[in-house]
Amino acid sequence: MLDLKGYGWMLWKGAELTIAVGLLSMVVASVLGLIGAWGKLAKGKLARLVADTYTTVIRGIPELVLILLVYYGMPTLIQDFATLAGREVLINLNPFVAGVITIGFIYGAFSTEVFRGAYLAVPRGQIEAARAVGMSSVKAFRRIILPQMWRFALPGLGNVWMVLIKATALISVIQLPELMRNADIAARATRLPFTCFFAASLIYLGITIISMLLQQRAEAWASRGVRKE
Repeated sequence: MLDLKGYGWMLWKGAELTIAVGLLSMVVASVLGLIGAWGKLAKGKLARLVADTYTTVIRGIPELVLILLVYYGMPTLIQDFATLAGREVLINLNPFVAGVITIGFIYGAFSTEVFRGAYLAVPRGQIEAARAVGMSSVKAFRRIILPQMWRFALPGLGNVWMVLIKATALISVIQLPELMRNADIAARATRLPFTCFFAASLIYLGITIISMLLQQRAEAWASRGVRKE
């Protein structure tokens, strides 16, 4: 057994916060992914330009840089503009909120491509059939396209989740007491860096394994009734 000198509870508390950040960030990423996919598939040039710019910029900048930019850079920038306008403004971002928004915003770009590919995978004949029977675009999307999009998107979203949950370790730099931050505190207090970080790695591995099992069940559930060729 790993001897954490009484700091094991900190790692479990950190793991709980890590999962909470990961789940909320995944919700944000999924919503942004749907919006981004709509933009990329839209007929309007402006929507496509905005969506393409979003995915290109976000995928081209390291996650750590974006986290530091949002948490430390944005408040300072807003305060500087307020000072130029003759006002004094003090902004303190909540680390949890900043972490969820930033991680979700980052992986929304990856989810955009997942949903875009899932939409293109839906057979065109089914969409044309929905229109032929008089379904509106909204109803066809809700009843025909979206359910099948989720089935095609699940493997890709599962991969996004696996990367996202590990990326939550980066928000330790903004002092949020998630798993990595608490493991670092425990390592400094006990002077057992290998033991503490190894324990943290096992917890991350456990989260990943459970996620893989849940993903397999979700994919099996989504594919029920689908004919295998």
